[in-house]
Amino acid sequence: MTDLVRIRFLIGVLLSWIAWIPIAIGLREAFHGMSNTKAIGLGAVAGGLGGAFARWGVAAMVVAQVAAIVWLGKSFAPQHWLRNLVSVVSIVLSGLTLVLVCLFLAAVWFSAHH
Repeated sequence: MTDLVRIRFLIGVLLSWIAWIPIAIGLREAFHGMSNTKAIGLGAVAGGLGGAFARWGVAAMVVAQVAAIVWLGKSFAPQHWLRNLVSVVSIVLSGLTLVLVCLFLAAVWFSAHH
């Protein structure tokens, strides 16, 4: 494994997994708030995720996840199956993060217009 490929892999994994720290904190806060106030529905979860996205920054999260997908995509090598597996799992998590961001933005837009 060349040093450039190793650096691409490490940066991609770091960018992919670092975004899950505020998401996990936001989900914990959302479900904790739901259990305390007996709230249900998308609004309760969006409120908890809203705090996480406000702290992290929606734009920074999107840029980090797209960069992670690009870096991990460039780190594939046929002789390193374990690294490829970690890259695929990380790319899937980055894609899931982008889906969550899109759902969050849709919920914010919907609540602002209705």
